[in-house]
Amino acid sequence: MDSTEQHLFADNEYRLIQASPGKRFANYIIDIVFFVVVAVFAMMVAMMINPSLEGTLTEENGEATLTDLVMIFFMILYWFGIEAIFKGKTLGKLITGTRAVNEDGSNLTVKAALLRSLCRAVPFEAFSALGNPSYPWHDKWAKSYVIDEKESNRPAD
Repeated sequence: MDSTEQHLFADNEYRLIQASPGKRFANYIIDIVFFVVVAVFAMMVAMMINPSLEGTLTEENGEATLTDLVMIFFMILYWFGIEAIFKGKTLGKLITGTRAVNEDGSNLTVKAALLRSLCRAVPFEAFSALGNPSYPWHDKWAKSYVIDEKESNRPAD
């Protein structure tokens, strides 16, 4: 490699700009609405296939039911699968122009996507996103950020 090529690559700096709290909130709302629509549809199909499920999919005496556990499991699976497959994107992030990335700006790893998803099951975790800049537990613990793609300059995919 000659000195000109080394110089071109040596000056390349990456800049990561965190997504605003408003965009983070929009991501959350869009993803929750999408997930609920898919989950309700899936439950309707399951009850049409096996009508005896209807009794198990209701809440009695204010106790947690199988439905609550199943919803938490599928919510974790949704966020993990979508972020792992689409390199840090969910439907909400696609719409708002944001992306989850590793701390160094590289594409989200499968491990980080899984950890981010599991952390979301921690009670009151959503409240950790309050503040400006928004840096919720699932980002801190997975060593990731949600960045604004238009304002950031990061390594190419």
